[in-house]
Amino acid sequence: MHIRLYILVCLTLWVGANIIASVMEMQDGLRVAIYTLGCKLNQAESEQLAHQFADAGYRVVDGDVADICVLNTCTVTHIADRKSRHLVRLLRKRNPAAQVIVTGCYAERAAEELASTGADLVIGNEQKAYLLELVRERFASVCMSGRHNGNGLGRIRSFVKIQDGCKDGCAYCVVPSVRRREYCVPVEGVIETVKERCAAGYKEVILTGTKIGSYHSSGADLRELVRRVLGGTDIQRLHLSSLQPQEISPRLLKLWQDKRLCPHFHLALQSGCDSVLERMRRRYTLQGYREAVAAIREVVPEVAITTDVMVGFPGESDGEFVGGYRFCQEIGFANMHVFVYSPRPGTVAAKMQGQIDSRVKKERSLKMLELARRSAQQFAGRFVGCEVAVLWENEVVPGSGVYSGLTDNYIRVFARSQKPVVNQIVPVRLVKMYKDGLWGEGIE
Repeated sequence: MHIRLYILVCLTLWVGANIIASVMEMQDGLRVAIYTLGCKLNQAESEQLAHQFADAGYRVVDGDVADICVLNTCTVTHIADRKSRHLVRLLRKRNPAAQVIVTGCYAERAAEELASTGADLVIGNEQKAYLLELVRERFASVCMSGRHNGNGLGRIRSFVKIQDGCKDGCAYCVVPSVRRREYCVPVEGVIETVKERCAAGYKEVILTGTKIGSYHSSGADLRELVRRVLGGTDIQRLHLSSLQPQEISPRLLKLWQDKRLCPHFHLALQSGCDSVLERMRRRYTLQGYREAVAAIREVVPEVAITTDVMVGFPGESDGEFVGGYRFCQEIGFANMHVFVYSPRPGTVAAKMQGQIDSRVKKERSLKMLELARRSAQQFAGRFVGCEVAVLWENEVVPGSGVYSGLTDNYIRVFARSQKPVVNQIVPVRLVKMYKDGLWGEGIE
């Protein structure tokens, strides 16, 4: 079988799922498309699956020409469930002859529900590591040949999984029931993966997991892991995916003396009200959060602090919402992922009294989203007139000469260049606000 090859892996935006594509060239093998909904950990696992399939002789392609479609699902909200079901049906419609394989958190929680939507095979998180072997068994009669060597790929940013599982038991969260087993990737395994990504041409690696602040392997905590990755690899940018305020310490922050560490902290908040945090069973207070933010800003110049904010948690009064809104104003986030509380089966919050009317939740969401928009603009506006290094991701419109990329503190930048700059870190001077970021000039 001689067919062209593409790869499709989905990334999460602040408000949903996004798709990113790169090209792999091979000569033989079945065509596999990989789609991802949800968090950075899902993205890392999908990226790992893509490499495994390619190395085994499969062609990782876009969904319209696939023999096998793999969907890595999310179940953090009812909207994520709905998107997963919709995508299964869409993949079945677009690829009627393809095998549709569903895995991830939704598959772990409700396998029969997903099977009824048209999936040929449903594989939970516990079996995700064996997905390639299960696919091989199903297609044992097809001869696989050729191994992908990773050359020629437009690779920019890679998600590397370092940890999985969480037993915190937050009242609203379904994750402990769908990612039950806690484990950490050994330090040497992480370093080896980062080295492979460097060799493949990636300029940035994001270390991710369910709760990376709890990383611990053979006596090494997260700080030690990061220190050894920085010392043992040539990665140009290293980024930590998400932390909780109680995980911030002077010992950890000292690592940011190495400028390869991105000055961007995604610091979980969920609610800016202590009484709501207590009902959520979160393990910090607003004062602790303030102290963590102050510590970060004292040590890391020009840092971007982003967060997640949930509105409409059971029992959230008008006063509690207003208090949370004002706390977000006080902190001045560089960006906020705002989402509406959604009851998840088997969680404590789903059985709580005082479930909020959907119209109220929508109103609160719109208000918080507007605050998020203004906060992002205010943060980005501080850098007008500055010269910054940008990792350029793509040409906005092919042939236009206008490129888009991210600074190390994750401000979106657009600029015109007469030469290709994709997957290069090139500085520009930021001159004005533009679209959802800034316009830069001076690419040489």
